[in-house]
This record gives sequence, C-alpha cells and structure tokens, in this order.
Amino acid sequence: MAKIKIETPKGDIIVRLYDDTPKHRDNMLKLVEEGFYDGTLFHRVIKDFMVQGGDPDSKNAPKGKQLGAGGPDYTIEAEFTPAHFHKRGALAAARLGDEVNPNKESSGSQFYIVLGEKYNRGQLKQMEKQMKQNQETITFNDLVTYYKKEIMEMRKNRDRAGLQEMQERLMKEAKEICKQNPVGFSAEQMEAYTTIGGTPFLDGEYTVFGEVEEGLDVVDAIQNADTDRADRPTEDIAMTITRID
Repeated sequence: MAKIKIETPKGDIIVRLYDDTPKHRDNMLKLVEEGFYDGTLFHRVIKDFMVQGGDPDSKNAPKGKQLGAGGPDYTIEAEFTPAHFHKRGALAAARLGDEVNPNKESSGSQFYIVLGEKYNRGQLKQMEKQMKQNQETITFNDLVTYYKKEIMEMRKNRDRAGLQEMQERLMKEAKEICKQNPVGFSAEQMEAYTTIGGTPFLDGEYTVFGEVEEGLDVVDAIQNADTDRADRPTEDIAMTITRID
C-alpha cells in the first residue's frame, strides 16, 4: 500500500492509503507528486472531531481569510466500503453538503484526519436505531416519488381509503427493502468506537481512504491549537506532503 508523509511544524504524520479506494488513492498521489499540498494549511481544526487541510487557497492566506472552498476543478466519485470507517486516525475526503452534492462526491483535494471521541455500546445502539429509522424514511419517500402519479390521482379523487391503503403498502415495502440492505455497526466498528473512538455518525457519508500509521500524537497536537471563530488555527500550521512508499 502507498504511504505518504505529512510534515508539519508539530511533527510528521505517516499515512497509509487504501488500495480498495483507488480513485482517492491515485488522486492524492498525483497531487502529492505535483507538490500541490506544499505550503497549504490545516485550515479547519475542531477539538475531539477532526483536523482538515488541502485547500490551495490557504497558501500564504492572510489572517482572518475564510478558507475551505478551494480545490482543483473536479470532484471524485464516492468510494464507500464497509471495511473503512471513521475510527480515530482515519483519513477521509471532505466534500460539499448533500443539498448541492447528492451523490456525495469528494473534494478534489481537501481531506481530514479523524480524532473523535469514545462511545459506549448503548450510545452506538441508539445511533443504529436512528440510522434504521432514517433509512426507512428515505426508502419510503423514494417509493412515494415513484408512485407519485397514482397518489396524485387518488388525492384528486379524494380517495382517502385508497391513500391509506397505499401508505400502508409502501411502508411495508420500505421495511422489506431495508431488511435486505441492513444498516448498523459491524463488530469491528463497535470495537473501535468503544476503545479508540472516532466519528461514527460520518460513516457512509464521506469516503475514508487511508489511516494514520505513525504520528497520531502530532494530530493531537494540531487539534489542540488555538483557533478563531471559523475554526482556523490562529498560528498557521502548514504542511508538506511527500510519498515515501
């Protein structure tokens, strides 16, 4: 597996890139070899959550400048895999929100390293319950959209009995679809989130494509930096990234 070294004033971070997220791996290696990241900042730092960098607009950015919107003129197709999740030390791709990015495509350059916090099993089980409810709601709404023409015709004819029957049928169908594609945390996720911690609520939302092998203490040092109202460190934390394997 390819490895990169992120050099910072706080120390070095060694990151391994996953082979089964090839689009993200190859893109990062390409940018690294071009020197794209050299001089960019960790421009967004939130304690007990993550540290984010990779915005080209952060190079030599004056104090107080709003950062986080920069990048190359392309995005990367999401590469979700259950094997990779937001445990402490995970490397993931930043992206725009679902409202303008429903396919969850990744930023062409911005990334973050997960810190997060530890959870107990009760908290994770509650998250699973919410995930299942959300999945059923989304699936039901998709079915409603699919049968929109029939539903509108029933409303036009004030067919309340037909609408009630349709609703019950679609709710049952949504539950059956969700049973075939269950959501929840694997045993590995449960173990990681209860021991080393992470950000489980981001799983399936942002592509995880690597993990820190050495230098988590450096990531910790970065997260403890003083920040302004926009979560930008008050003292610049610049990086240089090279490929080492």
